[in-house]
Amino acid sequence: MGFLDAIKRWRLAREGLSSGKKRRVHSENPVIQALEDSFWVKLALYATVAVGIAVLVLKAAPGTAFAEDPFKGAIYGFIIALTAIVMFQVSLQDSCRRNSRVVLVLGGVVGHLLMVKAVMALVDAGTIPEIYRFFAVPFALAPMLHGVLLGRAVAAFSAVYVTLIGCLLVPQGDVLGYMILSLVCGMTSVLLAYQVRKRLQLLQAGIYIGAVTLVTGAVLGRLNIADCFGPNAVDHLQLLGTGSAAAFGTAVLTALLISGLLPLFEGTFHLTTDISWLELSDLNHRLLRQMQLEAPGTFHHSLIVASLAEAAAEKIGANAPMCRVCSYFHDVGKLKKPGYFIENQHGGGENPHDTLTPTMSSLIIIAHVKDGIDLAVKHKLNPRIIDVIQEHHGDSLVYFFYRKAQEQKKSELEKVDRRLENPEDLPMVEEKNFRYPGPRPSTRESGIICLADTIESASRSLKKPTPAKIRALVEDLIRAKINDGQLDDCPLTLRELAILKDSFTSTLRSMLHSRIDYPKDDSSSATATKRITNDATQGGRVIPMPKRA
Repeated sequence: MGFLDAIKRWRLAREGLSSGKKRRVHSENPVIQALEDSFWVKLALYATVAVGIAVLVLKAAPGTAFAEDPFKGAIYGFIIALTAIVMFQVSLQDSCRRNSRVVLVLGGVVGHLLMVKAVMALVDAGTIPEIYRFFAVPFALAPMLHGVLLGRAVAAFSAVYVTLIGCLLVPQGDVLGYMILSLVCGMTSVLLAYQVRKRLQLLQAGIYIGAVTLVTGAVLGRLNIADCFGPNAVDHLQLLGTGSAAAFGTAVLTALLISGLLPLFEGTFHLTTDISWLELSDLNHRLLRQMQLEAPGTFHHSLIVASLAEAAAEKIGANAPMCRVCSYFHDVGKLKKPGYFIENQHGGGENPHDTLTPTMSSLIIIAHVKDGIDLAVKHKLNPRIIDVIQEHHGDSLVYFFYRKAQEQKKSELEKVDRRLENPEDLPMVEEKNFRYPGPRPSTRESGIICLADTIESASRSLKKPTPAKIRALVEDLIRAKINDGQLDDCPLTLRELAILKDSFTSTLRSMLHSRIDYPKDDSSSATATKRITNDATQGGRVIPMPKRA
């Protein structure tokens, strides 16, 4: 079909009926999408993880709790893995919806357990001293990685299950100590890896986790601090120093490893962290620079929408950095025909819509969504930005031109009644031709930007804005969106919508504030005029003074 489509476009271009170009569209690879959504692939992943953990426990080093009966240990590991899979499927439905997320979460747990097993093997082989057995374990690996990428709930899940399964991989006498250390350090990672917006925060988290590991290990007796003040104090101080270095070094290296690999994980699993959103918020992006020069009104509108959306998202716990960045780019399609949008039409200039029919005007206005997707795909913008560009108008009505078309048809009908027009020549005015193609907003962030865009545009028409007028405007616009069904596919609750109303109203009040009129200083004006006059008549020559405006 693609080949035939290309031939048709070529023939139309030869006849002068087409430019021969086609807008770029954003679409997932159908094979990858099928693998992502396949139930059988997910089942195979679950089975692989459960069997892999059982084999991992079966091959555990001597001295573990099930060293004498490894098959029993494998059964225990298999059962714990099954409970982890059930909890993951039941409690973390958003994370397990895509099979790639299943690979990320359960693969991260298995990778963490492999690191634990490797450290235990190195200690048993004498490569690492016994005293550093737990200080060399990267307790924060899976919890911190999942916390940054997927949030606290997934990070807590990882912290619990790497602890439970890891207890089957350590020597029998150290099971309790490992469990306490792993849980404490894992939960510390969960708390510290939440809403990380700078890579420096990961390094700081690594330092704090190292300190927690050291203190907890000392409390559990892994380091005997009291011996540092007795005989052989120098040797004990040396052990304390190397133990502290091992604890801090392991935690910091884990944080640095995660920080360095974040771009790889984000690209592979189609995720975007707050760190990346803040990097994408740079206003020097090529498209944003072009918008500043060619469509300054749209650029200013996008900045205001970003402020409205970000403040509202923070109030309800949505992704505020994502709302800011997506708002910057949501109207980028207007770069194709900036002069056809009112914010880019300077006062006194000719409005190009005056010479167009309402139907043609609505087509140009609606096309900015498809043009935006085309530019976003061309410049390889984040897929979530493309989703917002596509959804920020939903399938709403271009009401101004729809109403104008109805009025024109009414006047034409009057001419038909007076036998001045032929009824067959009357244009058809159908509502569907004046609606955006959609889809409707499907995420909270997309819904927030949809509302912020509408409210910012409408607020420009307020004459002498007051708090009451602003509040009434916000409530009317949100009610209209709800009644039109634009938020039906969006997971925003009524409570969250009430909070959004308050946030939009508060932000708009601060933006549309009034200023006092500063009175002119008559004495200063007269003094300045006198000084200019004296300067202009120096040397006996009278220099003509410019007329004052």
